[in-house]
Amino acid sequence: MSETTRLAPGDKAPAFTLPDADGNKVSLSGYKGRHVVVYFYPAASTPGCTKQACAFRDNLSELNDAGIDVVGISPDKPEKLAKFRDAEGLTFPLLSDPERKVLAAYGAYGEKLMYGKKVTGVIRSTFVVDDKGKIAAANYNVKAASTVSSIEKIIKQVTAA
Repeated sequence: MSETTRLAPGDKAPAFTLPDADGNKVSLSGYKGRHVVVYFYPAASTPGCTKQACAFRDNLSELNDAGIDVVGISPDKPEKLAKFRDAEGLTFPLLSDPERKVLAAYGAYGEKLMYGKKVTGVIRSTFVVDDKGKIAAANYNVKAASTVSSIEKIIKQVTAA
């Protein structure tokens, strides 16, 4: 498998401006001074992605209380993101990256193993960007089922800093 560029703690977070589910532009720079979880997922309304998004939704107040915002990014078009947001009651931005440029900049798009076969696609990944715009944590090949325990670790890490 070819190696995808991976980010590590201390790296500058790649800047982005992408449309949200309503077509409004959202930029990483809009979160300056706050910690933000930027997570990448393959496709809205699929079982794993729904489980992951709902875990963030269900823990959002605790994250926000710790000074952490959440942004989800997928290659889906804004219209599909809006349906997903509305169906699941999601209250954090879902951003559209159909050209996969931001996904690639974060190392969240490339070759991966899926059911034992090499495929090219979204690598489910979660990043914590600190209040200065640096990567505080980079987690690749995240399992949707472990999102809640990941959230708990993120809160402990940020509040201990």
